[in-house]
Amino acid sequence: MTATGTDIVELDRIAVYEALRVVELAQEEDWERDTPCTGWNLRRLVAHMAAQHHGFAAAARGAGRNRAYWREQADLSEPARTHRAAATAVLAAFAEPGATEREFALPELGARFPGRTAIGFHFIDYVVHAWDVAVTLGVELDLSDDVLDIALVVARLVPTEPAVRGPEFAFAPPLDVPPDSGPLDEALRLLGRTPEHWPTKSH
Repeated sequence: MTATGTDIVELDRIAVYEALRVVELAQEEDWERDTPCTGWNLRRLVAHMAAQHHGFAAAARGAGRNRAYWREQADLSEPARTHRAAATAVLAAFAEPGATEREFALPELGARFPGRTAIGFHFIDYVVHAWDVAVTLGVELDLSDDVLDIALVVARLVPTEPAVRGPEFAFAPPLDVPPDSGPLDEALRLLGRTPEHWPTKSH
């Protein structure tokens, strides 16, 4: 993430808290709902979100190459509680002094990245996953235009190589973007989502 003057740790915190908010709106009957992530119900999506939090927390502390930190937990019986614990862990790791200056190993992307860039990738992941959960549940996504504008900047930086897009990855291959798209829709389409198939409420 190279946007001048941007506090990416704070932006990430906003996205993570919005994802927490919408996940915790889910009722027991909602966990088997289909989501915009093809083949994943809400329970599986939230398990993935929690695993990514733990993986990024490990990466912030120099252990990102250990794929054990990126694995989904076997027990998916309490997805919201599992997700909250993982979110708490990653926010604490990113808040540590010097986190943005460290190198993060991100095995899904097959490379190491400066901390600021890696946290930017986590930020866009949770803007998109907050949207995934919100539209799955039919609730409003509450992120400001300023946050969504930066999300679009970051979405344009996410690698597009086939080796890091598609099934079992966070994002599908990018889609064409209609010229009249707003920042959220453009970011979603760049990351392989089809917002026209998932009507969303706006604040």
